[in-house]
Amino acid sequence: MEIDKKIILKLIQTLEELKKSIQGQNLNVSDETQEVKEDFVSSDNVVVKSPIVGTAYLAPEPGAKTFVEEGKKIKKGETVMIVEAMKTMNHIPSTSDGIVKKICVEDGAPVEFGQNLIILE
Repeated sequence: MEIDKKIILKLIQTLEELKKSIQGQNLNVSDETQEVKEDFVSSDNVVVKSPIVGTAYLAPEPGAKTFVEEGKKIKKGETVMIVEAMKTMNHIPSTSDGIVKKICVEDGAPVEFGQNLIILE
């Protein structure tokens, strides 16, 4: 597949114009995004990441109690959520002991490989 150079040049020009138009503006970062960024500053936090691409489920079945909730103490190896991939339910274990500080995904949300699932302290 051959890409037209005119299209690439137009894209670059549009991006440069966008860059100039937002220069000097204060872009607000949502509180939730800011909170997650602040969590990474602390070195004693552990982040459990998704090992696969799929759909995250916080409970074993619809309407059931969730595996974890913020403030709950969990142990290494305990299931924190399920990631469904190709009709297979994959239990995601905690990588260490800790207290759940933040759940980074919503129930039924798609997740990518390496995406943060939960933050432990």
